[in-house]
Amino acid sequence: MAKKDKQAKKDKSEEKDKPREKYEPGTLQPELTKAARSMRTFLTRSLSASGLYAGQDGVILALSSQETMTAGAIATELGVKPPTMTRTLSRMEAQGFIKRIADESDGRQMRAALTDLGSRQVGAISYAVKATEAFALSGFSDKEIRQFCKLLKKINANLGQENDKDDGFGE
Repeated sequence: MAKKDKQAKKDKSEEKDKPREKYEPGTLQPELTKAARSMRTFLTRSLSASGLYAGQDGVILALSSQETMTAGAIATELGVKPPTMTRTLSRMEAQGFIKRIADESDGRQMRAALTDLGSRQVGAISYAVKATEAFALSGFSDKEIRQFCKLLKKINANLGQENDKDDGFGE
């Protein structure tokens, strides 16, 4: 048996001997919240030179994949409430990143579209998102990252089903 194989076998047996931490209910929520905030803060710092604020990057990326979208459609895609998106779009319009245009089929409905300034931000946002993920996931294997993403999608699906019935805060 090669020296490398012996070391790998030894490492695996040592892992089996280590006591595994037991899951304690109530520990996932704070850790997940801290990780999400840390990633958001890192991304926001990366984008600060462009004048973008937290959440605006998602709007620009959503609009970069479609010519125009309603505030409701963007809100749904990003998982926020429509009034929040309306405020975000107003701010972004004032900053010159987006413009509002009347819907061709329903003149009462407004749609958002990227301006030239907004379109120029897409590359910087994509780069900042990838850099943020690279820093956050350093030391993880590809398999661990795929498994982690799968688990997060499952959590989102579980909570999404509940959110359709009730927001969990009563009436």
